[in-house]
Amino acid sequence: MIRHNRPTLGLQEQEAATRALERGWVAEGVEVEALETELCQFFDLPDGHAVAVSSGSAALYLALWALGGNNKRIGLPVYSCSALRNAVGLIGGECNYLDCEEGSPNVDVSAAIRARVDILIAPSMFGIPIDLPDSSDLTMIEDIAQSIGAMVSGKRIGLRGEVGVCSFYATKLLTSGGQGGAVISRNRTLVERVRDYREFDCRDDALLRFNFQMTDLQAAVGRVQLKRLPEFLARREKWFQMYKSAGLDLLDRSGPGVQPVRYRIVMRCAKPASVIAALALANIGAIVPIEERELLDEPRLYPAALALAKATVSLPCYPALREEDVIQIARAVSETA
Repeated sequence: MIRHNRPTLGLQEQEAATRALERGWVAEGVEVEALETELCQFFDLPDGHAVAVSSGSAALYLALWALGGNNKRIGLPVYSCSALRNAVGLIGGECNYLDCEEGSPNVDVSAAIRARVDILIAPSMFGIPIDLPDSSDLTMIEDIAQSIGAMVSGKRIGLRGEVGVCSFYATKLLTSGGQGGAVISRNRTLVERVRDYREFDCRDDALLRFNFQMTDLQAAVGRVQLKRLPEFLARREKWFQMYKSAGLDLLDRSGPGVQPVRYRIVMRCAKPASVIAALALANIGAIVPIEERELLDEPRLYPAALALAKATVSLPCYPALREEDVIQIARAVSETA
């Protein structure tokens, strides 16, 4: 069976986890600190401008908290993960759902500007960089849970808003052992607010905080995965180009200076259920990336998002695939789509 998605873990990750276990300290410690330093290097940030946390959801909640999201009007795409809605609800914000930009899985930023939201959560869906204005009055959280490593104008995305958030879940572009995330920002004050919130224990004040800490065991795995990320992205790009060469109609964003990453390879098709069923008969896993029932508000109010939910299929795309697997998948899709 060719699975739709799976993590890419091997001997390097096993050795890193073993070293953390042998050190005898698996809670937050030196490995977490080292991962934060390496994330700053990856994003060309000064040291101290990244905070590793327990999950991508935690990162998003903490970003909203640092920006004072309570009672604020938070813009978020209806075509997105429920974690965004959950974080807004937990912070006590007001969800203002937004449709996709026409022909794109990313949120329509111009609609957010017109709606005058206080904070916009702006994911780059499926690894396709969201198109952002050069200047606006938007306070923005750039969500790169699906797009770490993508570039626009020669710079890695994630820092085009006040705060960026990463997810290192099991099947993301890299994982810190199943869960994990990070908050990044050029604004050191916001970063230190997040770091202070994370350090919940043994404090001499009565401020409310919560345990969103990453463990050293997670960070040890995450450090290896971050080093391997260029290798992972290159293989994903190879699979994308093979699918494209097979004539499949794939979601993408082209343009000067835009370099997506291939978190999902999403194909437009008229009958997703039929394609998925046919692939299953060939022992190939495929899904609708976001189904109609998963849209975060009443689907009929968001025609662009609804159109994507009704006419897209996500094909296998992960580093552990083999070239012969991709050839088999492309052939099977061409015979059924």
